[in-house]
Amino acid sequence: MRFVGVTSCPTGIAHTYMAAEGLEQAAKAAGHTIEVETQGSAGFDALSPETIAAADAVIFAVGVPVRDRGRFSGKPTIEADVKKAISDGPGLIAQAVAAAEQQEANPTQAKSGSPAPAAGGLSTKVDQQASVGNRIRQWLMTGVSYMIPFVAAGGIMIAIGFMLAQVAGGKTGAIVVTKLYSLTGPPVPNPTHIVNIVTNFNPGDGMHWAALFFLIGGAAFGFLVPILSGFIAFAIADRPGLAPGIVGGFIAFTIGAGFLGGIATGFIGGFIALWISRWKVPKGIRGIMPVVVIPLVSVFITGAVLILILGRPLKALSDGLASWLNSLTGSNLILLGVILGLMMAFDMGGPVNKVAYTFATTGLATAAVATGGTSLKIMAAVMAAGMTPPLGLALATTIRHHLFSEAERENGQAAWLLGASFITEGAIPFAAADPLRVIPSCMLGSGVTGGLVMLFGSTLRAPHGGIWVTPLISNPLLYLLAIAIGTVITAAAVISLKAAGPGPVKTELDAGGLAEVVVS
Repeated sequence: MRFVGVTSCPTGIAHTYMAAEGLEQAAKAAGHTIEVETQGSAGFDALSPETIAAADAVIFAVGVPVRDRGRFSGKPTIEADVKKAISDGPGLIAQAVAAAEQQEANPTQAKSGSPAPAAGGLSTKVDQQASVGNRIRQWLMTGVSYMIPFVAAGGIMIAIGFMLAQVAGGKTGAIVVTKLYSLTGPPVPNPTHIVNIVTNFNPGDGMHWAALFFLIGGAAFGFLVPILSGFIAFAIADRPGLAPGIVGGFIAFTIGAGFLGGIATGFIGGFIALWISRWKVPKGIRGIMPVVVIPLVSVFITGAVLILILGRPLKALSDGLASWLNSLTGSNLILLGVILGLMMAFDMGGPVNKVAYTFATTGLATAAVATGGTSLKIMAAVMAAGMTPPLGLALATTIRHHLFSEAERENGQAAWLLGASFITEGAIPFAAADPLRVIPSCMLGSGVTGGLVMLFGSTLRAPHGGIWVTPLISNPLLYLLAIAIGTVITAAAVISLKAAGPGPVKTELDAGGLAEVVVS
């Protein structure tokens, strides 16, 4: 049979492409063909109308709404979470086969749940039928997912700027580039000799290039809180929530309320915009509601609540948190590293992992960038701990391959690169197949790695990159040693647990597509 598929996840990065690979491998193994459209953060190449028309069935493995879904209308459709394609691609292919056969046997029967046309554009993963707790998590995750590109771009550019500054200006280069370069500069005369990089850029001066990277990265970081706030509000109220959320986030950033203020304004702006959009108004006013009334009233109320009521206590709380983090030393700091490491490995890209990562990146954004501090150590610990699970499983599949299935051994080869690049999701296929043994093993290795990074005092200014940003890490050899130790611990724990008991329960399909439970 011929299938088409769409994969997408809230961040549009790792899960999107791993799910596509899972479907392609499963279809090939079953003797079918599939073309998958990956709707990632960088956009997507749409399947041709001819390809869709020729397909026997459609598979949506998604964590957010499918863009331009109406293209697939009328086709038998299977829909599942994006992680399902990673952990059970054969199962989705088998469901697609059954749906296609059912459609062929009864072509006049309308397919249940046939998708309606939907416009492309911004999307959010919020299930309105979910519990309150789940919806709060989904609102927060929407804000985080849209914030990540700003974190990655801004953080890496700032880190490159500091690296160039150290080359061009010596040990004090990083301090100089933060104090003596600007995008605007002071009024003339210039008593502090600040260089306006816009009007006085010198391409032959290394410090000017360092300042260029630093200032652009700093500009990107300036959007972290507004984007976080704006897309939390967007998840709650759709497009009417963007204006109050982004403006509220900007005010929170400006007054020093930090990401706590951004979260607060995201919820406030979202619910206010949702409330106003549900007003029953005369027909004559409806046309101006989305362009005048909703943004005007929601922006004013959100900003006023933050400035007059919540701003001062949230700033105090944010300052207190930063002060507490910077006061941590010795065993307290190591314990924090262990806890963050455990969180990174607990669900490998899920909500708990994202909480730890967001904690690190928002701290990085507000760190004293020239002088370092605990925030930079937290970022280093989080990234190292996130690299360990896929690396540990890759090592385990290499040295004791007979304990793993053929598919897991293939995933193990890819996990080397995924782990080295700080893509924790590379461990998901293993965790999905055998969670009771894989997840504790990964948490053990990541917890040790996070604690060791804190013990060694490594710092990191880049929010992503894995081993590719090693030059931006202080004490790089000890940092790599911590990752290596955590990798070995993870691999040893997985091997020991798998060797001590029966293999995981697996579901295999016979030639007729019937499921057979096998204990290896």
